Amino acid sequence: MTTSVTIIGAGLGGLTLARVLHLHGIPSTVHEAESSPSARTQGGLLDIRDYNGQPALETAGLTEEFRKLVLEGRQAIRLLDRNANLLLGLPDDGTGNSPEVQRGELRQLLLDSLPDGTVRWGRKVSGVRPLGDGAHEVAFGDGTTVITRLLVGADGAWSRVRPLLSGATPGYTGFSFVETHLFDGDNRHPTSAETVGGGAMMVLEPGRGILAHRERGGNLHTWVMLARPKDWFSGMDFTDPVAATARIVREFDGWAPELTALVTDGDTPPALRHIYALPGQHVWDRTPGVTLIGDAAHLTAPNGEGANLALLDGAELGKAIAAHPGDTESALAEFEQAMFVRTAAAHAEAPDLSTMLGDDAPHNLISAFAGG
Repeated sequence: MTTSVTIIGAGLGGLTLARVLHLHGIPSTVHEAESSPSARTQGGLLDIRDYNGQPALETAGLTEEFRKLVLEGRQAIRLLDRNANLLLGLPDDGTGNSPEVQRGELRQLLLDSLPDGTVRWGRKVSGVRPLGDGAHEVAFGDGTTVITRLLVGADGAWSRVRPLLSGATPGYTGFSFVETHLFDGDNRHPTSAETVGGGAMMVLEPGRGILAHRERGGNLHTWVMLARPKDWFSGMDFTDPVAATARIVREFDGWAPELTALVTDGDTPPALRHIYALPGQHVWDRTPGVTLIGDAAHLTAPNGEGANLALLDGAELGKAIAAHPGDTESALAEFEQAMFVRTAAAHAEAPDLSTMLGDDAPHNLISAFAGG
C-alpha cells in the first residue's frame, strides 16, 4: 500500500501535523505503537507557551478548545527549602503567558480533531528502509508494510525513523527522576496538598530535588530528581515499591516530613525515569522523503520546551507541506532549516537540570525568577 504522508507516532507533534494537514485537505496516516489512546498515562501538566505551543494550536484551529482545558491557578510557583520554609512564592494572578493543561487531555483534543481512521493503533515499527527516489517502506510488527513518499518520524526518544537521517543516539544526562502520584490530595493528603499549594512546588539542592504539581481534581504529581549515574539505581528493585521508596527517600534524610511524604505516601508505585538527551545542536543533511519532529529530532532533558516545540514542529511542517504542493523537498528543506534555528535558541535560553540542581541551587533559580 502506498500513502502520501505517513507519520510515525501519535504524540503531540505527530497529531498536530496530521491536524494541520487535514485543515489543508492533505490526507495523512498516523501509526502508533500503543494499542489505544488509553494504553498508558500521558504524563502530567504542560505549560503551553505563548511563543510556540499556543501559536501551533492556533494554526491547528484549536485555540478555543484548548482554552477549555486550562487549569486555572496552576501557574503559581512555590520554592521551598528542605525545612519547608518558603523561599519564593509566585502567585498565579491570571496574567501569566503559559497556561497549564493536562498532557493527556491535550492529546485527546488533538485525536478528536482528526477524521476517524487517521490514527492506526497497535502499529509498532519493526524496520524502515529507503527504496530510492524519496520513497520509503515501513514494516510493522504485525507483518504489514506501507510505502510512502513522505515519512515523518514523530516517534520520540528512541525513534526508528531517525537512523535514516542521523547516527545520533540519546545519551544519559546524569539525571534520573522517580515519579509517583498522590490522589485527591485535599481530602486524602491534606498536609501535602497545602505544602504544594495551588500550582508547582520545588525544593532544590545540589544534585537532588523534589518537584510536585497540583493537577486536576487535587491530584498531586511528584518527581524526585537525582543527579546519579545509572548504575546507582541498578541495585534497587522497583518491583518492590516499599523497598525502592525507602531507598530513594534516604537521599532526603533531614528534610521536613511534609516534603518526604510526597514520596512515601504515593498512591502509585515509584516509577524510575532515566533522563536522556540527543547531542546539542542535532542537525542532519537533507535526505529525500523523510524528516523528524519533536523528541525524535531534538530530545533534551525536561526544560518546559519539549512539548511546546513538538506542537510547533507539527504545525510548521504542516504549513510548509501545504505551501509547496507537489514539491516535498522544498517543504522539508524550508521546515528543517527553520526548526534547527528555533530549537537551538529555545534550548539555549531554557534552564536545564544542571542549572536547577547545580552547586548554587536553589539560589540560581531564585535569581532567574527575579530576573537578575
